[in-house]
Amino acid sequence: MLGICRGRRKFLAASLTVLFIPAVTWIYLFAGSFEDGKPVSLSPLESQAHSPRYTASSQRERESLEVRMREVEEENRVLRKQLSLAQSRNPSHRRGNHSKTYSMEEGTGDSENLRAGIVAGNSSECGQQPAVEKCETIHVAIVCAGYNASRDVVTLVKSVLFHRRNPLHFHLIADAIAKQILATLFQTWMVPAVRVDFYDADELKSEVSWIPNKHYSGIYGLMKLVLTKTLPANMERVIVLDTDITFATDIAELWAVFHKFKGQQVLGLVENQSDWYLGNLWKNHRPWPALGRGYNTGVILLLLDKLRKMKWEQMWRLTAERELMSMLSTSLADQDIFNAVIKQNPFLVYQLPCFWNVQLSDHTRSEQCYRDVSDLKVIHWNSPKKLRVKNKHVEFFRNLYLTFLEYDGNLLRRELFGCPSEADVNSENLQKQLSELDEDDLCYEFRRERFTVHRTHLYFLHYEYEPTSDNTDVTLVAQLSMDRLQMLEAICKHWEGPISLALYLSDAEAQQFLRYAQGSEVLMSRHNVGYHIVYKEGQFYPVNLLRNVAMKHISTPYMFLSDIDFLPMYGLCEYLRKSVIQLDLANTKKALIVPAFETLRYRLSFPKSKAELLSMLDMGTLFTFRYHVWTKGHAPTNFAKWRTATTPYRVEWEADFEPYVVVRRDCPEYDRRFVGFGWNKVAHIMELDAQEYEFTVLPNAYMIHMPHAPSFDITKFRSNKQYRICLKTLKEEFQQDMSRRYGFAALKYLTAENNS
Repeated sequence: MLGICRGRRKFLAASLTVLFIPAVTWIYLFAGSFEDGKPVSLSPLESQAHSPRYTASSQRERESLEVRMREVEEENRVLRKQLSLAQSRNPSHRRGNHSKTYSMEEGTGDSENLRAGIVAGNSSECGQQPAVEKCETIHVAIVCAGYNASRDVVTLVKSVLFHRRNPLHFHLIADAIAKQILATLFQTWMVPAVRVDFYDADELKSEVSWIPNKHYSGIYGLMKLVLTKTLPANMERVIVLDTDITFATDIAELWAVFHKFKGQQVLGLVENQSDWYLGNLWKNHRPWPALGRGYNTGVILLLLDKLRKMKWEQMWRLTAERELMSMLSTSLADQDIFNAVIKQNPFLVYQLPCFWNVQLSDHTRSEQCYRDVSDLKVIHWNSPKKLRVKNKHVEFFRNLYLTFLEYDGNLLRRELFGCPSEADVNSENLQKQLSELDEDDLCYEFRRERFTVHRTHLYFLHYEYEPTSDNTDVTLVAQLSMDRLQMLEAICKHWEGPISLALYLSDAEAQQFLRYAQGSEVLMSRHNVGYHIVYKEGQFYPVNLLRNVAMKHISTPYMFLSDIDFLPMYGLCEYLRKSVIQLDLANTKKALIVPAFETLRYRLSFPKSKAELLSMLDMGTLFTFRYHVWTKGHAPTNFAKWRTATTPYRVEWEADFEPYVVVRRDCPEYDRRFVGFGWNKVAHIMELDAQEYEFTVLPNAYMIHMPHAPSFDITKFRSNKQYRICLKTLKEEFQQDMSRRYGFAALKYLTAENNS
């Protein structure tokens, strides 16, 4: 080790020799920036604001000085680049110890240096201590409310997880909607060494609701002010982020900046990169008070323990009350109040280099924060226009953002080797279940799918539902993948009631779906459709898992269990609501059958009545569903009786029966062992029968299957013998389980199967 250090000292000496001449020039120039022994700010804005001796002559001198400084900086940058290349060619100067995470950022807080994006660091391990320990937990706080913010925060989290090498603890200040969505997402994501805690944003509203606020983020845009009170009392520091942030580096580098805070510095912030706080954007523009250009609060480092000792709560409240007497409301939410406090107490702030918050809105000076890609640390889309802002390099930033937007989140489930992680009961149970499977079993992959945890994002789009006064609403439940997306608009036109859909998509496909939905007037006009994304994983289509996800997240007492390739008759939703009352579904265990038909024509004049449908049946335009390939599936519906029926009639269960039914929301789930094609609905109907549900056919209801290309799973079933063998094995095991659960009554299923 001593030899290595001596070698590095020689290298350092050579480096200093190369840099000696530019360094002397730098010292000379820097000395010229002192007046009366005090340093003079190199910023013209600061000079105008604070120097009483400001003149046009001194301004020209300062501008000349700045030009020369930039020339010297460029020379130094080239020399540093040459040195780094020389170092990379010399193996003796490469790091050998990867057990620590080092911060390479040594910002001083000087505004001109920060704008130039200068990063100085000592990479030698001879005397430097690590800024962030390998297994040190990094705390991140995010305020997140509503459906859109819940979707946006996922991209931020992905970018953090992609670069991170430390355990993370997310503190999410969330409303009820965001908590439901994100709790499910993180629970099913199962990322090692990541902990998530939620804090009720609605309980915090009273803390900030007295502040009039015009910002588009609403009341939630003020909640960063109360983090000292909200977060655990024993938490000393936290990184606070907006949801529209993208990381381009390891967040540990930002965490390491806490070590540079000195004296009473308790807030780490980047200077605002627009002219907002200078008050010159338009005539009569009057911003809140700020120090110079002010600071942007999209990225904040908070020293919580010191802030509490300084009585931060009283500090910001008194400032806000005083300023609101003249300002009347905030325009930029918490940012206005933070800046007003800093204006009065400039010693509180540690100015972060601007690459820790490259602000992308139409009027920012973000280009001054970077010279090449390696300078970028954090991208901030701080405009309501988001990715549509005007910026010279916006295409590059957009592509960087889209990379994480469409990145496969499953790849981020990587272990942090060498760091002990908290015991996760769900993960341990999953591993135990998987370990009990026989990997030599020819049906191992089928069995494994039953225990696969699929990352799930509930309510991917905005959802609203107002229950009816008589509590009879029915939700249409279905599942789909990307190849059935074209059915959505047609279903929305046929079914006016609430819909719950589980979509099996990759991350990239989820964004394609989002663009498709946002471009559809039909879909955007419907707010009572819940879209739940179940992310792809494994080789099988988890059809029954998808159905269970869609069933679990309905807001009505009843549900219509359908498939995405069926169009319900016009007015079916209203008809089912009346049937629910007529047949007393609330107090009886009934499954109301909607008879299924099909057409082989891609263009169909959809029948508007039962009489019209019967006429089309007689003409051969329509057929009873699957009568020519799988008659047993719907034969018990008794279509002959249905033709003349005017009142509901009861039918008995038979082997392989798989009708589409309306049931109460408390009905049993689908069995997850059945994946892909085959027996997935049959098993569910069998369980309904075992639980003594009464099957009742509705005389004036119908649905029609629309033609489409065969699915990948049915193709596998038809072409793969092993697939069919495994399906038969799973079917037999399911029947045995039924016998164990329901006893003697379940023997009829085995008998019926043997006779079929």
